[in-house]
Amino acid sequence: MHADFVIIGAGILGLSIARQLREEHPGASIVILEKEQKIGLHASGRNSGIMHAGIYYKSDSLKAKFCLQGSRLMTEYCAEHNLPVDRIGKIILPLQSADEKVIHDLYSRACKNGAKVQLISADELQKMEPLANVRANHALFSPETAVISPKLILEHLQEALVKQRVDFYFNALAREFLVKEKKIKLDFMEISYGHLFNTAGLYADKVAKACGLEDRYTMIPFKGMYYELAKTSNIKINHLIYPVPDMNVPFLGVHFTKSIDGKIYIGPTAIPVLGREHYQGYQGIKCGESLDVFSKLGLQYLTNKQGFRNYANQEIPRFIKSRFVASARAMVESIQADDLIKSTKVGIRAQLFDKVKKELPMDFIVSKTTNETHVLNAVSPAFTSAFSFAKYVISM
Repeated sequence: MHADFVIIGAGILGLSIARQLREEHPGASIVILEKEQKIGLHASGRNSGIMHAGIYYKSDSLKAKFCLQGSRLMTEYCAEHNLPVDRIGKIILPLQSADEKVIHDLYSRACKNGAKVQLISADELQKMEPLANVRANHALFSPETAVISPKLILEHLQEALVKQRVDFYFNALAREFLVKEKKIKLDFMEISYGHLFNTAGLYADKVAKACGLEDRYTMIPFKGMYYELAKTSNIKINHLIYPVPDMNVPFLGVHFTKSIDGKIYIGPTAIPVLGREHYQGYQGIKCGESLDVFSKLGLQYLTNKQGFRNYANQEIPRFIKSRFVASARAMVESIQADDLIKSTKVGIRAQLFDKVKKELPMDFIVSKTTNETHVLNAVSPAFTSAFSFAKYVISM
């Protein structure tokens, strides 16, 4: 079998690239290979559903370039196809008086990125979020931050692509890449390609290495676990509430989010785990991966590169509920342990580790081999950025 374009992985980036390819190449043959039995079982389907607004990212980064534009394109797509969007807005909350400077830095960065943001006073904050803690003179409000349903978007994209003659193959784990011949061997067939797009998420580094890309990056999976507000809780949240983040690491900290159906989640954690699919219990633990993860993060911890030791000392204790509740109370002091119940919601972040620089990359990474394009480090805000980022990936 031959296809002009083969895409590895049916997550949001794989689907968005297929959508853009069909627009640019109406007569081309496009095939998407997905190792699972259906779409949305990993990062894309477990996404928080937040449409970010381009606030946090350095102006020269790919994230800054594509986040805000991608958010606007995605919300337009939802409106066009009657998919739910809640333009709830986000408040970034200082947790201590020293965070005032970071709030102003974020404001400047957001303005450079074209985001609509407002510095709000302590009095304005109290009117908007009566339960939010006031620890500094200002907080930051992002009116463009919205909430969508990731699974509904994925399903709608799949249905539309099938109608546009994009072929999906499920349970299609690539066993071997013959890059000189431009072929991929699966258990049930062999497929040749004109160009291959690697959007394999948690396995993108392995696919890239199999295609001959320099062995510079490896995956460090971080698990995000959540609690949710109990139905008996009296806590009321009007907006998404995020803390001022640690700008040295690629995580935004435990925060309050609202799903499209109105459920309030608190999380996620960002804790290293023992396998790329180690979602719960012993399932997904890989001994070899575990050793690799902790050897690299152990060095990060010892050297405190990117302030990782400080971050780990704050983050790992949140595995214990009392410490998790303390993180939530830093934003909403009235919240108590009884207000929170453990959520079944869990995700794993496909975070890369740069073995040359010995650090966690902060930006998206796109690399090429001869006839292959590899989308690496497709972490937040990859879902938000997907439509605009896809155009860039194809143009490379």
